[in-house]
Amino acid sequence: MILMDVLRRWAGGRREAKWFQMMNGGLPIFSQFGTNIYASDIVQNCINVIATEMSKLQPRHIRTRENEQAIPNGNLNRLLRFGPNPLMTTSEFIEKKLWLLMMNYNAFVIPIFDSDFSSGVERRTYRALYPINPSRVDFLQDPTGELMIQFYFPAGVNFTFRYADVIHLRKKFSVNEMMGGGEAGQPDNAALLKVLQTNHALSQGLERAAKINAAIQGILKINTVMDDATQRAERDRFTKLVESGDSGILPMDLKGEFTQVKGDVKFIDKDTMAFLQQSVLNWFGVSLPILTGEFTDEQYQAFYEKTLEPLVIYFGQKYSKVLFTERELDVGNEIAWYQRDMNFLSTTSKLNLIKTMGEQGLLTDNQKLALLGYPPIPGGDRITQSLNYIDVRLINQYQMQNKTKAVSEDE
Repeated sequence: MILMDVLRRWAGGRREAKWFQMMNGGLPIFSQFGTNIYASDIVQNCINVIATEMSKLQPRHIRTRENEQAIPNGNLNRLLRFGPNPLMTTSEFIEKKLWLLMMNYNAFVIPIFDSDFSSGVERRTYRALYPINPSRVDFLQDPTGELMIQFYFPAGVNFTFRYADVIHLRKKFSVNEMMGGGEAGQPDNAALLKVLQTNHALSQGLERAAKINAAIQGILKINTVMDDATQRAERDRFTKLVESGDSGILPMDLKGEFTQVKGDVKFIDKDTMAFLQQSVLNWFGVSLPILTGEFTDEQYQAFYEKTLEPLVIYFGQKYSKVLFTERELDVGNEIAWYQRDMNFLSTTSKLNLIKTMGEQGLLTDNQKLALLGYPPIPGGDRITQSLNYIDVRLINQYQMQNKTKAVSEDE
């Protein structure tokens, strides 16, 4: 496996380590676990919507100096833009990472980099970023007290890294000191599981009821006392008569009476099913219009602010903290996750945005075209602005000139 070979080379030569001492006295050993709820189609659809939308993000290495942002040319931006590793595009990388985070409440990304200390400070050249899915995670300390993390995989291999060099994403990071999820460092889905079990039981009931309802078409009443064998023989005789009745007329003798059963039975009301489904949607912060793709601008904006934006902010903080040294952070380096391709605005809203921002001179011609889905044009970097606006610093001067002019005309 390419990934295993890379990790084996990268993790080689690590220092001896002992168990990390947790404050609650427990052992820092955690197994990845998150398969109980994911057989549900509603759960998978919710996660898929979030992962698909987040895969539109465009991560960039930016540098901010004196309130001006620039995107440096370099190896890191090339990885973030085209593909963090040889196995994935950027969209695939983000989607896989989201699925792992939503399923396990923990996701791990291993940066592969070369360090250069020739200038007296560490300078890193990144070669790849790999999302991994370990079956078990241990937290250790080396002899100097530095925190280490050891990953175990189903193939029987394990790797140890400095925890500071690992991008560890956590969902519902609460009672456990190191891991997201519940106290054991695993997904805490007990409340959701109850809803899904109820929904599954009702669905099974519907399936069984539908089969019974389709199978029983009528009741044959036999007007004589018969033993079991005779009843079976009479039922078989009746069935053969039904199957052979080409004309639709069923001949019967005086001892048989057939009553038709109409198949029109309702078992679960619509409100109950809607309540169960809505409980699952609320758990993931996905509304029904978002799930079906029939949302308005306002509904998508609410979905973005409630569910997606916290992840966008969190990714920026986490990736910046791990990928840059303290010195690099001090001089304004960070990873920004731009969401410009989360194009949720309707055509009317886009035109209104172009009008408002265009009049203020905030968009180039090509940016306006991009909002409408058109390709750039030669010379499209031109910025135009409406003459109906004035610099606030010139307002007083402009008004005084007009006042002076008005006085002169009156004289």
